[in-house]
Formats: sequence, C-alpha cells, structure tokens
Amino acid sequence: MRAGVVYLVGAGPGDPELLTLRAARLLGEAEVIVHDHLVSAPILALGRREAERIYAGKERGNHTLSQTEINALLVRLAREGKRVIRLKGGDPFIFGRGGEEVQALAAAGIAFEVVPGITAACGVAAYSGIPLTHRDHANSCLFVAGHLKNGYMDLDWDSLYRPGCTLVVYMGLPGLPTLCRELIARGAPQTTPAAIAQHGTTPSQRTVVGTLATLPQLALAAQLTAPTLIIIGDVVRLHRQLAWFEQGFQESEQNSSCSG
Repeated sequence: MRAGVVYLVGAGPGDPELLTLRAARLLGEAEVIVHDHLVSAPILALGRREAERIYAGKERGNHTLSQTEINALLVRLAREGKRVIRLKGGDPFIFGRGGEEVQALAAAGIAFEVVPGITAACGVAAYSGIPLTHRDHANSCLFVAGHLKNGYMDLDWDSLYRPGCTLVVYMGLPGLPTLCRELIARGAPQTTPAAIAQHGTTPSQRTVVGTLATLPQLALAAQLTAPTLIIIGDVVRLHRQLAWFEQGFQESEQNSSCSG
C-alpha cells in the first residue's frame, strides 16, 4: 500500500481568490478534505467532486470533533494511504491549532506539509481599508485571540495597549465590551479608534468603526455575527478614506438596481 500524506492548508480569510496557487492545486488532487467551520463553500467546491469531505468544525460551544479526535482522524486516513487535505481558515499556524496537528502527525511518523494561508488579520484589514502599519500611525502590530474563558478574556492586559501599535483581536465579538473596558482601565484613551469587521473578504463583510468607548454598543446595534476581527489603534482612522471593498459592493448594487 502506498504511503499517505497530509497537507495542512490555509484557506485564507474567505474570498476563494485569496487562496495560494499551491493550495488550489492540492485541493484539486486530494482524496479526502477535512475542513473547518470557517472554510467557505466556494473554496470547498474547488476540491475534486469525488473527494470525501469530512466536517471537523468548531463553533463556540459546539465542537463536532475534539482536537484529539481530529489528530487521530488525520493519522488514520494517512495510514490508509490517502492523500489528505486538512483545510483550515486563515493560516493554520495562527490561532488554528495547526501546530498541534502536525505534532501528532510527526509523532506518528506521517508525512506532512504545511501550506500557509493569508491570515484574517492581514486579509480582513486590507479589505476593510485599514493598514495594520503605517508610517504616520503605527510601526508595529500585535495579534491576540479573544476567546472567553468563564466569561472573561484571559489576556496579558498590561501589555496590550501601546501607542504606535495596532492591536488585532481574533474571535473577540462576545468579549468586546470586556476588551474595551479593560483597555480603558489600563490607560488607553476612550477616544482610541476601534473597528470590528464581520465575514471579512466576503460579500457579507461589514465594518463598524467607533472608539473604545462606543464600539461595543455600535457592534450590538449592527447585530454583527461571527466570524469577526477587531482592530484597535490610530490606523483605524484611515478606514473612511481607504474602504475600497465595501464601497465597491455598494456601488455595484446601486448600479444593478438602476439598470434593473
């Protein structure tokens, strides 16, 4: 029996055209695709029609498979001689637990390869017209995961706010009020620009912009849904001028309604 192999592939932030060429080619060759919740249907459709598709998604409070079960599944499929794609939203090594999965493969002696993807921080920020760094606004950026644990974000709060640094928070929608409150309590001005974008790089992208003081209420009023990305810092001021993607969709919809 031939040896199996697992490709840990980043699917990018949502737009299928943001896939790497290697990711697209491997999808077309895979026998099995084990995919996450954040992988969109158009990206899955790039796989071979006859490829087996296994959903291993994790939503808040609802995990189809535990991480241990996912690791074991990948090992089993490879030992069956399968050519496997482990398809993860964004980049597999940024808040994607990809490191744990390839550790399990390495320990089992399974051949694997990691194919990077555009992480949400880069893709969604670009589609929202918010440069993460800019010579006049920020010379560094910091990525953190905003999971709630027992109703609280377990973060190193004292290190999060620094002038000239853009803070990017993944998966932070449920804890947004806590995030803003704690940053203000540790010295961040209430007027610090802040934004939250839902469904970034897809047609349903929406970006809400405010300040640390106003963003939680603005996001609540907008009825945003996950997945979201939060961006905090002076670079958010550039959104109004540089928001090419959402402005483009609004203009195309207006043109369609006029022509109809």
